[in-house]
Amino acid sequence: MDSLQSSVKKKATEIHYKAEVLITGEQLRLRLHDGKLIKDRRYNLRTYPNCFVAKELMDWLIDHKEAPDRGTAIKLMQKLMDHNIIHHVCDGHSEFKDAKLLYRFRKDDGTFPLSKEVKVFMRGQSLYEKLINSENTIMKLQEENGVKYHRSVSGCDMIDWLMKEGEASSRKEAVELCRRELEHGIIQHVSNRHHFFDSNLLYQFRINFRRRRRVAELLNENSWTVQESNDSPFCLRKLNPEQDSSSFLSVQTNKEIKVVSAVRRSSLTPVVTGTTAFYNAGPSLACEPSVECNPKSVLKR
Repeated sequence: MDSLQSSVKKKATEIHYKAEVLITGEQLRLRLHDGKLIKDRRYNLRTYPNCFVAKELMDWLIDHKEAPDRGTAIKLMQKLMDHNIIHHVCDGHSEFKDAKLLYRFRKDDGTFPLSKEVKVFMRGQSLYEKLINSENTIMKLQEENGVKYHRSVSGCDMIDWLMKEGEASSRKEAVELCRRELEHGIIQHVSNRHHFFDSNLLYQFRINFRRRRRVAELLNENSWTVQESNDSPFCLRKLNPEQDSSSFLSVQTNKEIKVVSAVRRSSLTPVVTGTTAFYNAGPSLACEPSVECNPKSVLKR
């Protein structure tokens, strides 16, 4: 039993890091859109929509204190490339270069690869937002074994809520859903001692999807749990009566960013399309092989 719990915990931690990279990348994408660094650009009589110049991004990261120097900035962007979050517009460079080259977020051209981990992550984020925005939320201050936990929910209450909201058709299906979310680091038992059960055991969300991430955090693969526990009222921690746990920093986009849907006549229609919010559009947590050619890189002549 101990080895099983240790295996689940290790897997959840690894996927947790991938989720943090995904969230950090999306927050950066929205900021670059707001700062007009991402836009349609003309090169060799062709227009490349929704892209940025690598050299300009290096300047931006340093000016906004996201990186101390250009070398670090390159490493940060390489992390995003390694996780298939950004790519060269023609997929001609597998490494990020501090040059006048055009790169694009895969979210902006519909080439973000899907995986099982992504679907679980997206479902967890959807449930998180639904619970947070609910007027009569089931996440509240509760006690287990003499310790009080903020924004916690019992397993049985979670199952009841999932069935009431139409997220599951049976208690068995709801339990399987919650177990997948726990194994992927989205939720966790408050003291990290149990898997998910349809019982009075308490659980919390391990990830605060709304916390503002610094891009430099991408280089700290082993520090996510510490960072979350220091400033997130939604992740695993005991009640601290001296702190106001109701406050958090929310990062949201002020406008909907549309994804160009036109393709060349000879192109194949991409699997992922749409202009909805980030977590509903299919981001990838897995380090799958990069797309060899991007049919949507050159959309206009």
